[in-house]
Amino acid sequence: MRRITFAVVSTIAAIVLLFSYRTSRVPVETTAATAGGAQAGVVTGQQQAKPPAGASPDPTASAPPQGGQQASKDVTVNGNAVQTEQGPVQVQVKISGGKIVDVTAIQRPSGDQRHDEISAFSIPKLRAQALAAQSAQIDGVSGATATSGGYKQSLQSALDAANFR
Repeated sequence: MRRITFAVVSTIAAIVLLFSYRTSRVPVETTAATAGGAQAGVVTGQQQAKPPAGASPDPTASAPPQGGQQASKDVTVNGNAVQTEQGPVQVQVKISGGKIVDVTAIQRPSGDQRHDEISAFSIPKLRAQALAAQSAQIDGVSGATATSGGYKQSLQSALDAANFR
């Protein structure tokens, strides 16, 4: 009788523990910046007006570009830090001559071996996709869904802050 009682109580305890197990540690949400992270939307660099066709450039001119003139922006922008299930993702975008020339992950999921492996595998692929697409419309990386989503959101916020197309 004691064995049956012990078996029933053990089974019930195991079932309760199984149903109370949580699979995700942190809810997915977008934050402006996390502790220790770089501030979002920081724009540095310079904006230079291109002279109209046929005109000689005047380095002392300070008038903003007009009508059909294009402005050449050389800026560095930090995107929002995006909190994913694996940890924060934040990118910094460098734009020169109206093109994305570099994307750097300034925050990425880390803290345990698995997150470090996923970040080391996915971040370079995400960077290459962003440079090829010249936008935040990238496919992402299979096996790194949360990191890819956070990367895309942070990249889009940086491009929005830079008024990039």
